[in-house]
Amino acid sequence: MAPKVLVSDKLSETAVQIFRDRGIDVDFQPDLGKDKDKLLEVIGQYDGLAIRSATKVTDKILAAADNLKVVGRAGIGTDNVDKDAASKKGVIVMNTPFGNTITTAEHAIAMMFAVARQIPEASASTHAGKWEKSKFMGVELTNKTLGVIGAGNIGSIVCDRARGLRMKVIAYDPFLSEEKAQKMQVEKVELEDLLKRADFITLHVPLTDATRNILSREALEKTKKGVRIINCARGGLVDEEALADLLKSGHVAGAAFDVFSVEPATENPLFGLPNVVCTPHLGAATTEAQENVALQVAEQMSNYLLTGAVENALNMPSVTAEEAKVMGPWVKLAGHLGSFIGQLTDEPIKAINILYDGTVAEMNLEALNCAAIAGIMKRVNPDVNMVSAPVIAKDKGIKISTTNQDKSGAFDGYIKMTVVTTKRERSIAGTVFSDGKPRFIQIKGINIDAEIGAHMLYTTNEDVPGIIGLLGNTMGKNGVNIANFTLGRNEVGGEAIALLYVDNAIPQDVLKTLEGTGMFRQVAPLEFDVA
Repeated sequence: MAPKVLVSDKLSETAVQIFRDRGIDVDFQPDLGKDKDKLLEVIGQYDGLAIRSATKVTDKILAAADNLKVVGRAGIGTDNVDKDAASKKGVIVMNTPFGNTITTAEHAIAMMFAVARQIPEASASTHAGKWEKSKFMGVELTNKTLGVIGAGNIGSIVCDRARGLRMKVIAYDPFLSEEKAQKMQVEKVELEDLLKRADFITLHVPLTDATRNILSREALEKTKKGVRIINCARGGLVDEEALADLLKSGHVAGAAFDVFSVEPATENPLFGLPNVVCTPHLGAATTEAQENVALQVAEQMSNYLLTGAVENALNMPSVTAEEAKVMGPWVKLAGHLGSFIGQLTDEPIKAINILYDGTVAEMNLEALNCAAIAGIMKRVNPDVNMVSAPVIAKDKGIKISTTNQDKSGAFDGYIKMTVVTTKRERSIAGTVFSDGKPRFIQIKGINIDAEIGAHMLYTTNEDVPGIIGLLGNTMGKNGVNIANFTLGRNEVGGEAIALLYVDNAIPQDVLKTLEGTGMFRQVAPLEFDVA
């Protein structure tokens, strides 16, 4: 059955056609996002939801979204999506961070020109029939110092354009390396230094707890007298009341804002002040950008629903289509390893340690971790998936650690998982053979070679004669067909294990018969999703 996607905001017909061309059943209702009750009523039937900013994906909407797997936002900002609720529900949230980078960067440069030369006020004055040539004395950008707060996708483009204008560019970004700064031909500085030196300051960071009010009253008071502030990133990065006061005092010479702490902004401390340029969140408002993000979100959502590729997700590691093809069997293996341990573990888990060896150590380990954790969690929560599992593990205080190493044994690559509980440690390892099928290769330090089936039986016992016959006879007498039988032991007469791959689920009375023999320390039926 084809995946079904709802487009609840305005998206171009070309983008909608991408879904259709990929074989996805798409329902295009561009005004539905404004009707919360109707959206709540229908959301349960869709696998994907494509939105812009009008649709509000609340925890209530997500609670009713029984089949929803992905929300795709055509644009960067996802303030209209409850990402915590989506993660707990197991819904991937994607955005399109690159479709409007050029447009937003260009708008910031345009706003910088506008405030430097007081273009909006001069235009309004001239339209009014005045000729106030001496009133609007501006400043050049050439040789001025531009302070860029945030040198990511958009900020780096602004840096490039500013250098083309012969500006001196300094950048504050905790994630900007010295090597990258040199390549960009900008000077990496601390925020305090930027505030003191910059003639113009432009912001290009997301709104987070770390960046909220980054230009506070205290920070603004440290700026160079005559500075001009440009914000085309997010409202809430600048203390607007403090900025208004400093504009009135003359310490700040001008400001250009495209975003505001409260939007839609019908009133604001900056409104009506001289040499303050304001636009209604137009950073991404070009024909090219709107088309780009629409096409991008359609492609990303289609790729995920059809191939499992994850691009530009905010609550899940990205996995390219190429990675998804190569990693598919390893993702399944990681899930099976986790499932094995999860089905055998009743006590609280304190830590999960995962070792990646050889070829698998070079893969996308974040995604593999998510699969492994999901496998463990499924026993207590069947609805858990790769998105929600890490969130649940974190909520439970489970510590996750990962180790990767070069090839160290007979296999080109393998995964070993160790779970620490309040009572014991339990470990299992597995690999993927050339046929693409996952195998268990070690349990409790005992080497085995076990094919993984939908229905399995795991037993532990003392290494004594008769166990194989006992298991075979019991299964045969009760009509349970064995597809594969694997044995292992740590030493002669020591601890031994058996893994049986059977055609159907083993009846409870058969399990009780085995337990009643007194020959087994543990008799555990297992189920795996091998589809």
